[in-house]
Amino acid sequence: MRESKGMRTEGMNGKEQTAEQIVTRKHTSCLRRGFQVWPELEYGKPPALGDFRWTDDLILSTWKQAETGRPPENGLEYRVGRSGGGFDLLDFKFPGKEKRLPGDVPVDLRLGLNRRKRDRKIEIPIPFYGAGMSYGSISERIMLSRARAAQEWKTFTSTGEGGYPESVAAYKDHVITQVATGMFGVREETIQYAPIVEFKYAQGAKPGLGGHLLGDKATSAVAQMRESVPWVSLFSPFPFHSVYSVEDHKKHIDWVRTVNPRALISVKVSTPTDIDMVAVGSYYAGAHIVHVDGAYGGTGAAPEIAKKNIAMPVEFAIPRVHRYLEQEGIRDDVVVMASGGIRTAWDVAKAIALGADGAVLGTAELVALGCTRCSNCERGRGCPFGLTTTDPELAQLVEPEWGAMRIGNLYRSFAWQLKEILRGLGLESIAALRGRRDLLVYRRAAGKAGGAS
Repeated sequence: MRESKGMRTEGMNGKEQTAEQIVTRKHTSCLRRGFQVWPELEYGKPPALGDFRWTDDLILSTWKQAETGRPPENGLEYRVGRSGGGFDLLDFKFPGKEKRLPGDVPVDLRLGLNRRKRDRKIEIPIPFYGAGMSYGSISERIMLSRARAAQEWKTFTSTGEGGYPESVAAYKDHVITQVATGMFGVREETIQYAPIVEFKYAQGAKPGLGGHLLGDKATSAVAQMRESVPWVSLFSPFPFHSVYSVEDHKKHIDWVRTVNPRALISVKVSTPTDIDMVAVGSYYAGAHIVHVDGAYGGTGAAPEIAKKNIAMPVEFAIPRVHRYLEQEGIRDDVVVMASGGIRTAWDVAKAIALGADGAVLGTAELVALGCTRCSNCERGRGCPFGLTTTDPELAQLVEPEWGAMRIGNLYRSFAWQLKEILRGLGLESIAALRGRRDLLVYRRAAGKAGGAS
C-alpha cells in the first residue's frame, strides 16, 4: 500500500484518487458488507469466531443490532453466551402474561447520576454509558465514534487514561475524563471540560497491575498526548502512591473539585474481596458514582493470567456492594455502575437486578463496530478492523459517522430490549428493578432463557 501512494487514478465519482485511497475504500466496503451478510446466516457461521463468553451468536447478533437497531429474528442467540457461569447462568422469572404491562404504558429508563443533595444533577435517558478506552489503545476515529453516539443519546463515554485529542473536545459535554495512576494526558483544561471526572484506582481485567500500553502503540501522536517518549511501553503504577486511606482519597477528590467545582466524581475500582468496604470508603470520600469493574472485561492487551485468575466476577461483587451500602444506610445516596463483562441488554438488566443502578459498556461497543475478539489489541497494527490500532492507515477503515451510527443502533436495541424485559416483569421503571434478586433464577432450573417474556 505504501509503495503505491504516488499512483493516481480516477474513481467512480470522477475524482482523482490515490491507490491507497482506493485500497482503503475497497477494504472498507468489503468489511461493512461482511458485517451485514454474516448475521443473515446465508453462508453459515464463520469458523473459529468467538469464545465461550463472546460466542459466534453474540458477535453476529451484536453486528445485526448495530445495523438495524433491533435484535435478530433469525434464531441467533443475543441474550446469553455459553460460559456456563456468571450472567449466562441467570435468567429472569417472569410472572406471567397477566402481569405484563400493556404496550401503551410508558417505561422509564432514566438514571440520575448524582443522588447527593448537593452538587450538579445529571440524568441520562438510558441506564448505561461508555467505558474508558484510552487514546492509543483505540484510534482517534473510534473515540470520535463513541463521543458522537454519546452526544446523540445524551449519555457519556469515557476517555480512558490517555487524555483525548482536540477533535473530541467538541463533544466534551458527553465525555468523562479519567484520571488514572499514570496521570497520562491529565490536564487542567480536560478536567474543566468534564461533567464527570473518573478516578481509575484499578480495573477488573488486571487488578493490582496498573495499565499497559506497549511500545508498538505509543506512536509520536500518542506520546505527545501522554507526555511520554515515542515507541516506549507505558505502564501505569498500582496504586496511586499518594492514596492509602479514605482521607487521601478525599484529598484527591477535593483537588479535582477545586479545578472543576461542577464535576461529578466517579471512582472506578476492581473487585477485591473487600469491595464492599472500598465502595463505602469511596462514598465517604465524596464520590457520586462507584464504578465496580469485574473480571470479565478488558481488551486483548490484558495478560491472560490476570483476566482469568485475579478479580472477583462482577455478578458476585454487585450484590455484595449493594447489601453493604444498604446496611450503612447510604444506598440511595450513591450510584453504583457495573462493568466487566456486560455484553447484552439482558446482562445490563441482570446487573441491575443484582443491585447496580446501571452499567458501563466497553467491548460491546467495539463488537458493534466489527470486533471479532481476536485479542490482538496490544499490537499497533494487530487489529484488522481499524479499532484498537494506532496505525493511521488501518484507522481509515472506520469513519466516525458510520461508527456513531453503529453504536447508536446498538443503544437503540438495548433500550428496546430493556423496556420489553421490564414490561414482562410488570415494572414501570428501571429503578424498580434495582436489587430485585427475587426476580432472578438459575437457568438450569428455569429452562430456556427468557422463557416467559
